[in-house]
Amino acid sequence: MARITLQNLAHSYLRSPRDPADWALKEMTHTWTDGEAYALLGASGCGKSTLLNIISGLLQPSQGRIFFDDRDVTDAPTAERNIAQVFQFPVVYDTMTVHDNLAFPLKNRGRSAAQIAARVQKVAQMIGLEDMLQRKARGLGADMKQKISLGRGMVREDVNALLFDEPLTVIDPHMKWELRTQLKGLHREFGHTMIYVTHDQTEALTFADKVVVMHDGRVVQIGTPQDLFERPAHTFVGYFIGSPGMNLMPARIEGDRAIVDGVALPLGARYGAVSGRVEIGIRPEFATLTDADGLPVRIRRIEDVGRHRILRAECFGREINIIQREGESIPAEGPRVAFDPAHVNVYADDWRVEGEAA
Repeated sequence: MARITLQNLAHSYLRSPRDPADWALKEMTHTWTDGEAYALLGASGCGKSTLLNIISGLLQPSQGRIFFDDRDVTDAPTAERNIAQVFQFPVVYDTMTVHDNLAFPLKNRGRSAAQIAARVQKVAQMIGLEDMLQRKARGLGADMKQKISLGRGMVREDVNALLFDEPLTVIDPHMKWELRTQLKGLHREFGHTMIYVTHDQTEALTFADKVVVMHDGRVVQIGTPQDLFERPAHTFVGYFIGSPGMNLMPARIEGDRAIVDGVALPLGARYGAVSGRVEIGIRPEFATLTDADGLPVRIRRIEDVGRHRILRAECFGREINIIQREGESIPAEGPRVAFDPAHVNVYADDWRVEGEAA
């Protein structure tokens, strides 16, 4: 296992990049803790796979350095980085049995037959393949083959890191849930440093200790699922995480109040001068309908999703979403929406502004 440090790292697929848009990865410096599970989360094209391939050695960065602990591996080939990588589509040896597929990395490193047997049995049991060890991989479905790929990635105990590039894409929905649970269990059991690329927020939030949210080639926030939900560092994080995502409204900030279209709303912190394009962000979970103070809203649609309802509304011509729990009612006339001050975030030019205790 290794601590992974990215130092002034950036990459462009162009020979002579000139503009910010020419860089697939904008310059970044980050350190990822030894033994933690990270998810690289973002929309297609944001740079997730580029960053993963640089860490694995499949791609040479245009600038910057990569360290595993204190060792500079920037110029080291993949084979010398002592990593295991699982790709989006399963890579297995069809002519081998499931057992021999799992054992292959250990045999290559000269492990004893007893060590191989014990390790293969343990990993196979954890991913539900113990009854299939003597079957040939040929003829197995994509689900089972990807399980083999995952198991082969996990079978070595001495790797610096385990890298997963959208490994559950070909898996059916029920098995996705099962494999996410098993991967989490394997991480708790073995303590490998894991980096998991996905565009699926459910996968990221249920798998990772820390989620690395990427947008337009940048890492815009690294944090726990709770951090991303309660304190999105960037408006993209607020929009991308959550269903529905965070509501954003243009505002003017005056101390411990936000002024939205002339209506004053209390904030849970006090702010100095906030300049630029200023917005407040509030999760639908922290917005409440009222017939008293708040912003006037017009309910356009109600979606009942079981334990709660999603109210699709309009406020001063802008769309706003409100999550209403069981037993809560909609005012018959003149509904308004109020926000929990403790959960209102302030943004300037898309980045969160930290306030002081009110």
